[in-house]
Amino acid sequence: MSNRPIPVPHPIDIHVGRIVRQRRKALGVSQKALAGRLGVTFQQLQKYEQGDNRIGASRLMQLALALKMPVGRFFEGLDSPVALPEATAEKQARLFLKTAEGQELARTFPKIARPAMRRRILELVKSLNDG
Repeated sequence: MSNRPIPVPHPIDIHVGRIVRQRRKALGVSQKALAGRLGVTFQQLQKYEQGDNRIGASRLMQLALALKMPVGRFFEGLDSPVALPEATAEKQARLFLKTAEGQELARTFPKIARPAMRRRILELVKSLNDG
């Protein structure tokens, strides 16, 4: 495993991706269908929607046309630096799941049948972070 830092998506890329996902769902369009209209894979579209990959200007215009919305809509709510989203649980979860340990824990944790045991494990993990 590499010691390189995990790249963190820029808050604006996360915001734009969230708008893409919301509008796509509102129109009832699948990721596969929208990706086909754009000439990209659905995995690429997923990365756009998560903010993991930046969307270039020409692609942003394609998205606006495909989603039948003005291109400026992607940036609504970002008028000032104060409006930038902070670290969200969603972003933290993505970073967690980018690690092998996080993926293994995510697969295993829900299989623990006793809620009391899951709570004890959570408390253990929290206590390790405090020290």
